[in-house]
Parts: sequence; structure tokens; C-alpha cells
Amino acid sequence: MRLRAYLAEFLGTGLITATVVGSGIMAQTLTRDVLLQLFVNTFATVMALALAIWLLAPVSGAYFNPAVVFIAFLRKKESLVTAVTFSVIQIVGAVGGAILAHALFSRALIDPSTHVRDGSALFISEIVATAGLIATIFIASNQGRGEHAFWLVPLWIGSAYVFTSSTSFANPAITLGRSLTDSFSGIAIASVPLFIVAQFIGALLGHVIANLLVKPVQK
Repeated sequence: MRLRAYLAEFLGTGLITATVVGSGIMAQTLTRDVLLQLFVNTFATVMALALAIWLLAPVSGAYFNPAVVFIAFLRKKESLVTAVTFSVIQIVGAVGGAILAHALFSRALIDPSTHVRDGSALFISEIVATAGLIATIFIASNQGRGEHAFWLVPLWIGSAYVFTSSTSFANPAITLGRSLTDSFSGIAIASVPLFIVAQFIGALLGHVIANLLVKPVQK
């Protein structure tokens, strides 16, 4: 039933966003060590992402990301209507997740970020992070091993958190959600367009890489 899929996309994206924002707030509360803050934020995100994909993939496909569902549409795995609907639901879920995280820590429910993130290094980082994410998903899919996404995707995101200067947002919906928190994981709304453009460029690049490396399994 479509309603179940919509609910799964809302809850999954909301859970991941709440984890990203909430673990960032917790890390800032517990320590001033930026390296430790990054580790806490990365670990929590990887765990929540793996859980959300494992539980909800059978319900909706566990896209949780407009860039991923856009590529699924290009690959004719989803209709345009479904892709647009999922993307809107994912954005709403991300906003809800950020608000929930603030409620968990008795903060203002919406606290717009002042953390400006711009420059060529961050732009390139988001291209690489998103390209790697898409390539990971669809190389596995092309090989007929898409059921392994629940651990392959967190592996990529966890590593990209550390080796990219942008800390691997790689998700337009969650990027928008993170603009609502002036905490460790936040991003100023003025920086959001740059990230989203880079993410969709990266998504297209990852799509091309996946198809160049492995031909889709014929069913």
C-alpha cells in the first residue's frame, strides 16, 4: 500500500535527521573536543541509517533521500509522481526530525543555523560524497545485491563523514532539515543551495559510474 511506503519514507528520513542533529547536540554538550564530536555524530548516524534501511527497505525501498529517488526515477524504478511525492515527504520528515531533536534537548524547536558552509572544497566534497553514495547503491543493485544496502550505505557515509571536508551531507532533504539547527550539525540556509546543486551533480555522476562499472542484471 502506498500509504505505508509514504509513512516509511517520512519516518526513516525523520529518524536519520533526528539522529544527525540530536547526536551533534549531545556531543557538544559532553565535550569540546571537535574530533570526538565528529566521532559521536558519525557513529550515531551510521547506526541509525543501517537500522532504518534494514527495517524499512521492504516497505518503501528506503530511499530517504531526494537524490537517490531521483536516480531511481531515471532508472525507471519509480514513476515521476512517486519520485516527487517521496521527495516532498522526505523533506517534511527531515524538518520533523530536526524539530524532534530540539525537543529532546529542550531547545527552541526551530533554531536557524548560522554555520556558513561554502567554498570549492565543500562543493567538491558534496559531489564526491553523493556520487559515492549513488554508486554504492546502484553498483550493488546492478549486481543483484541490493539487499546489502543496509550495511554498504552506512559504510560509505561513515567513511565520507571523515574524509570529506563537508562531512558528507549527501542528501538534499536532510540538508534542509539541518538548516533548522544552530548546533554542531547545522548549515546556514544561505549555504543550502550550493550543497543541493553539488548533491544532484554527484548523484548523476554516481549513476554514470555505476552503469559504466556494472551492467544492470536482467530480470
